[in-house]
Amino acid sequence: MAVALGVVLAGVLLWWGLRRGDESDDILGEEIQETAELLYGIDYTDLTLDEGVIRPGETLSAIFARYGITPAMVDCTARTADSVFSLRNIRAGNDYTVFLSQDSIPRLVHFVYEHNLTDYLVISFDGDSVAVHREKKDVAIERRRGTAQINSSLWNAVVGAGMPASLAMELEEVYQWTIDFFGLQKEDRFTVIYDERYVDSTSAGIGRIWGAVFTHGGKDYYAIPFEQGDKVTYWDEVGNSLRKAMLKAPLKYSRISSKFSNARLHPVHRVVRPHHGVDYAAPSGTPVHAVADGTVSFKGWDSKGGGNTLRIKHNSRLETGYLHLRGFAPGIAVGKRVSQGDLIGYVGMTGTATGPHLDYRVWQDGKAVDPLRMTSEPAEPIADSSIARFMLVRDRIVAELRGGLPDSLVIRDLGNIPGEIPDSLRPELPPVAPVPADTTKTENGTDGD
Repeated sequence: MAVALGVVLAGVLLWWGLRRGDESDDILGEEIQETAELLYGIDYTDLTLDEGVIRPGETLSAIFARYGITPAMVDCTARTADSVFSLRNIRAGNDYTVFLSQDSIPRLVHFVYEHNLTDYLVISFDGDSVAVHREKKDVAIERRRGTAQINSSLWNAVVGAGMPASLAMELEEVYQWTIDFFGLQKEDRFTVIYDERYVDSTSAGIGRIWGAVFTHGGKDYYAIPFEQGDKVTYWDEVGNSLRKAMLKAPLKYSRISSKFSNARLHPVHRVVRPHHGVDYAAPSGTPVHAVADGTVSFKGWDSKGGGNTLRIKHNSRLETGYLHLRGFAPGIAVGKRVSQGDLIGYVGMTGTATGPHLDYRVWQDGKAVDPLRMTSEPAEPIADSSIARFMLVRDRIVAELRGGLPDSLVIRDLGNIPGEIPDSLRPELPPVAPVPADTTKTENGTDGD
């Protein structure tokens, strides 16, 4: 009996010891997991890191050779990577990280190439085999609200207010049909709500603009994002699309060097004669875009001094011209149909010109009209069936622009409108009454001069 009891006791103790050992292993495993060091999702606890930057003219073969990778394995790597990323596309100036074993002769285990701020390529070696895959870094999004006043330029105002420089371009994209950015005035101002993207605490650019109000010449121009027809575009506070039949200008990042005039002193011929266009001074090669949908009606040399010239017929009454071009965009030909915003040519100084610029002209019913006096009705009004939902979005965006909306009511998904906005926070706005799409007119409301 005593012997049997001893055997049982010994078994219990053995079981307890084994269990304690298992628990110790579990605890040890947890500690190892907690102390694992990860970079690009790779545990480098037992590896050595070597970081570098791709030098001009440097190839991946040369980099790999420094770490003992044979030409045969380089060729295998290139063929394996082809379906994921062509190794011929590595760029000078981009970062890379090498993960090396801690053997007496270090062995290349992983190679990570940063293609851009968010995307990276991982090449892993295991004996004679290689694996290649692409990954993305986690992107954090922070919602921002910024306000600035124009004292010189939109870009200076944006940067001076501590906002990302790329926001200036994004605002121009939103308002390109509505605001003449060549005619900004001192004390024009704007407030904008936008998403800023961050990767590893580094700004990775702008996400969506959630709303803006741009005060230009004493008038407020709202931009409200709204989805209609499976596409998110921007609308004013009464439901008119900011997209118009015509762009305000056919190019960006330039200045007006000469305006429409019936009596201008010609800079070359030194005689007074009409200048029925607007000259945009810009560096040679600056892209020129079609201001509206239309068909190319003329492409060629203007012997009267216009040099390389393009004309586009937009409808039975409206035609635009683009003079002194350095060259035409590929595929541009008489009869070619172009869409608003399409690349059609490049700024140059062909013909009679003292410097690179675009002479932009507009004819209505065959008569030259001042491009700066052209106005354009919305390309499409908001649908009657969308008005109620648009007002829900509009009221919350405008309240947020004015700085009076609690975070619980902020719209972060246009498909999901948060709870009811209190009357005390609801902005006073005119009723939604979009203007029906109409023909292009001059500012005085008449067709033509």
